[in-house]
Amino acid sequence: MLGGMSAPHPDRPRLKLLLIVPHPDDEVYGASGTLMTYLQAGEPCGLVTLTRGEAGRTLGLCDSPEELARMRDVELAACLETIGLTTHPGSVHEQHTFPDKYLQDQPLDTLTEVAREAMTRLRPETVLTFPPNGSNGHPDHVTTHRAVKAAWDNLLASERPGLWYYASDTPPENEVLRAQWLSPTIRRDVSAHVTRKLQAIACHRSQALSTVDFIRKFPERITLETFYEVSPDPTR
Repeated sequence: MLGGMSAPHPDRPRLKLLLIVPHPDDEVYGASGTLMTYLQAGEPCGLVTLTRGEAGRTLGLCDSPEELARMRDVELAACLETIGLTTHPGSVHEQHTFPDKYLQDQPLDTLTEVAREAMTRLRPETVLTFPPNGSNGHPDHVTTHRAVKAAWDNLLASERPGLWYYASDTPPENEVLRAQWLSPTIRRDVSAHVTRKLQAIACHRSQALSTVDFIRKFPERITLETFYEVSPDPTR
């Protein structure tokens, strides 16, 4: 895990977009085209990954959680290089090692401080994370939402970046998840990057079933990335 708090860097270019997500691959399906658009325009972006994804599917490619974590480290590095994030001046990826699938068992204050410190130090224009229902109800997604939202709420209004959630036009089938569904308010056509986006998705080889599930359920989100923009007033 990364060390403690760092002071803001006034000379660092302000990030256009900072993703805070729990797993390797959470950056690629719904936002890699947007990242490529910003990076191509010369605007640095950032990614904070809270776990190494060691509890995910293996597809028989490895035999232990640690081996899977190492594999996913390599996959994520290849994905971010394809997107261009790790080669773009001023952009940043920060990897933490909180336990995969057990974020909900971690002190929420600790996760909130990680998110708050990243926002304060990296000074993003906008932060992107999961919505209240975690998109699919995954406990790590939901916990990450809670931590990021709590950190954002606790910032001074003058320090608070914009806040986006992943969002889909298709309501969840699950009734509980549907009750917390937020319809997109932002739609970004990323069709110009579709070839490289598919290449970036394919870097996450161990998560091929997740790729198949995403494309089967949300084919339109390969070329159209959709988000919900949170009101600047945290009471709304």
